[in-house]
Amino acid sequence: MDDMDAVYRAHAQTVYKFLLAQCHDPDLSEELTQETFYQAVRSIDRFDGSCKLSVWLCQIAKHLWYQHLRKRQRDPVPLETAPESPVPSAEEGLLEQEGRLALLRLIHQLPEPQREVVYLRAFGDLSFREIGDVLGKTENWARVTFYRSKEKLRTGGAGDEK
Repeated sequence: MDDMDAVYRAHAQTVYKFLLAQCHDPDLSEELTQETFYQAVRSIDRFDGSCKLSVWLCQIAKHLWYQHLRKRQRDPVPLETAPESPVPSAEEGLLEQEGRLALLRLIHQLPEPQREVVYLRAFGDLSFREIGDVLGKTENWARVTFYRSKEKLRTGGAGDEK
């Protein structure tokens, strides 16, 4: 714990990928990652070792992400500053968006641990080992949960159980 630089090098990528899976914005993920480590330095005396350091850091990151969401709800982005993304054609863009929305709806219907594993794997590009570390489970648990989630999504049974 004495060398925060070593801690940063060891865990920054995991925290960044976790945040990227949540917000899907690389710049915001980088900013929140930096804030996570700043908060960790400020509150290192409260780390009791009851969980892995990476889990503790991701918990801080999650709270910062939620804090950001609450602030964004209070202060919405003006329309003229919202970034625009180029679309090849209106038809292609609409079909692609509908497909993404349908997939996200199915993912959202998954029970909580499965949903989070899919988000972290598919959108956060985390390895199964990193997912297990973040969620306090084993690498094998993350693999099995992701596989079962994919099967549910493929068969359309995501909303069957809660």
